[in-house]
Amino acid sequence: IIEHAPPPPVDADGPLRLWISQLDWDDYVGRIALGRIARGSLKAGQRVLRVKPDGSHKSVEIKRLYQYRGLQREEVSEVNAGDIVFLAGIDEIEIGDTICALDHPEPFPAIEVDPPTVSMRFIATDSPFRGRDGDKVTSRQLRDRLYREARANVALHVLDTETSEQLEVRGRGLLHLGILIEEMRRQGYEFSVSRPRVIEKELEDGTRLEPIELCLVDVTETHQGKAIELLGNRRGELLSVTPRGDQVRLEFHVPARGLIGIRSLLLNATQGEATLSHQFLEYGHYRGPMPKRKTGVQIAMDMGKATAYAVESLESRGQLFVEPGAEVYCGMIVGEHRRPEDLDVNVCRKKAATNIRAAAAERKVVLAKPREFGVEEALAYISSDELVEITPTTIRLRKAELDPKVRKRAAKAAKA
Repeated sequence: IIEHAPPPPVDADGPLRLWISQLDWDDYVGRIALGRIARGSLKAGQRVLRVKPDGSHKSVEIKRLYQYRGLQREEVSEVNAGDIVFLAGIDEIEIGDTICALDHPEPFPAIEVDPPTVSMRFIATDSPFRGRDGDKVTSRQLRDRLYREARANVALHVLDTETSEQLEVRGRGLLHLGILIEEMRRQGYEFSVSRPRVIEKELEDGTRLEPIELCLVDVTETHQGKAIELLGNRRGELLSVTPRGDQVRLEFHVPARGLIGIRSLLLNATQGEATLSHQFLEYGHYRGPMPKRKTGVQIAMDMGKATAYAVESLESRGQLFVEPGAEVYCGMIVGEHRRPEDLDVNVCRKKAATNIRAAAAERKVVLAKPREFGVEEALAYISSDELVEITPTTIRLRKAELDPKVRKRAAKAAKA
């Protein structure tokens, strides 16, 4: 690499100019900014100008400097042009700011960060299985973790809600929020999340706007029809079809709502022979309702362990999400119901024992494999009155209200 790749152009002797491209957070030193020195040098303790893209500036002191040595971040006393460096001690710094010499305020062009397009609620868990898998289960721990993430992740917005047990988190898409959820799982957090919804806008004349994404799909020619049909059903507008060898590239404008859960559906429809990428384009006119889940769910009505006898009897009602021996609780979603309405079931029911021996009393039963969900698939599957329960080892679907009597009263009140 050193022999064939030329080094980036830098000016080692000119006045300092450093562009901030990333933020991080440390519990001991606070906000940390990451950038590459395009010109000059910098020392710990030096006073510099923090310049905004609009030209406004403020004199600040660089308290500490860090650089990576292998995988470890080490403190250094001086850095030079071309170095990638972490700066500590500037509380109000943002991505796109420029660090300059005191007598040379020369900002870099502004960076445009795409606005958040998807929102969901992160809820402190009230599950009967709370604390079994993770050690971070309180609302205070959840709040601290999300606000700490928002300090470093500028595309993530965290908002308070009407209750201290819930926080609204906004991001640039389901993948963006899904990565955060996976990180928190691995760090030992237990919490629940609601179904994602897109962030809409409304003009003064009442016109309803929603985020539109530019979507590119690379797929084999034999499966391009299925990809076009799938995205067309999600209100996607096909713009172009470009041959690329034995594949074609499809370009769409798709509402952000239509991309929720689309990745797994596309892979299934094309037998895994499609790749999808998308980015925010603009806010456009609302394109109408999206297809909704046409089935209800089977809901456990008691706490216990699922039995093979009960699972076998419920398979005719729809595909199940649990296997015999799995622990369930009242209000947990254990399967899909073929009909549109929800169904409370006893998945813990045992076969009644008698003292009469029958010739076919013992028989071999082959049960269908339960459906498994990843984070993104689970979020796309649930309805507005359902939650995804996240733990370090398990992903469960559940009703937001666990008590079946309260759910029935709410359903009657909604119909009245």
